[in-house]
Amino acid sequence: MGSRMAQGSSFFTNRRTIAVFLEQGTTGKGHRNNCKNYQNASVQTDLHSRLLLVLLYLLIVNTPTEPKLKSNITIFDLTISFIFMKILFHLGKYWLFIGSLFSKPEKRMVYYRRVIDELESIGVNSLGIVSLISIFMGAVITIQTVYNLVNPFVPMYIVGLVARDSMIIEFSPTIIMLVLAGKVGSSIASEIGTMRVTEQIDALEIMGINSSGYLVLPKMIAAIFIAPFLVLISMFVGIGGGLVAGELSGVIPAADYIKGIQYDFLPFNVTFAMIKTVVFAFLITSISAFQGFYTDGGSLEVGQASTRAVVYSSVLILIFDYILTQLILA
Repeated sequence: MGSRMAQGSSFFTNRRTIAVFLEQGTTGKGHRNNCKNYQNASVQTDLHSRLLLVLLYLLIVNTPTEPKLKSNITIFDLTISFIFMKILFHLGKYWLFIGSLFSKPEKRMVYYRRVIDELESIGVNSLGIVSLISIFMGAVITIQTVYNLVNPFVPMYIVGLVARDSMIIEFSPTIIMLVLAGKVGSSIASEIGTMRVTEQIDALEIMGINSSGYLVLPKMIAAIFIAPFLVLISMFVGIGGGLVAGELSGVIPAADYIKGIQYDFLPFNVTFAMIKTVVFAFLITSISAFQGFYTDGGSLEVGQASTRAVVYSSVLILIFDYILTQLILA
């Protein structure tokens, strides 16, 4: 009898705590300001987070379990569960966003013109920084390989072979795409985020235009098409930079370097690099556009979305670099 009364008292206490918890999330000063400015968008997000915490609390506290199991549940377990649910929420939201790109397509001529514009913005405008970085990458690889080649029985043309394979397999597709994640990714996120906070995207939707497809799909197509060409240019420029650096510094003769470039070449390495480049280009454009498309607030939130786009794109490029290497080369 006493245990039932204690359980009832605990249940009503939990109800009062939850009511106060939800009331704080719906009647604060921030809620009143957001209702005026952003149509309850940020308040609803905060309320959803609070509801998730309440549901987890009820499942843990009010579920009849053994005393030992109940004592093993910690704040750490609750935090991990909440983070996992949040990751699943954003992952599902991301795939719904990708699916919306292909619904209600516009006329082909509209996409053609926008793709041409994005090819110039993403590809041609990035050619300078790609070439500059590639020259110094090839030069550094060559000089460091020479100075670490301490065995006199290893021929000097191995330096050219190492520089060639390093640029083709790893440095050109991965490092260059990390650079483009900073340059192109931040540009896409800030551009679309600014359009969101200034209600330009809302105007497109009112006119019956598929805003995500119109704004994002041309960028994605252009990046997937032009990124392999940028990486191929990076390979040639990087290998050439190594040749020039070796000749100017006198650490390796040009004849030995060229012999190493031609020695035991595997064409599949270029194919592998192109596969990675296409995957990385898709990740950069889709993640950056996703972060910008769901921005709310003002200029501060646009800057935060741009930062998240660069960080998430860079991390996923490195993760998928490992996954693709394990799947294709292992």
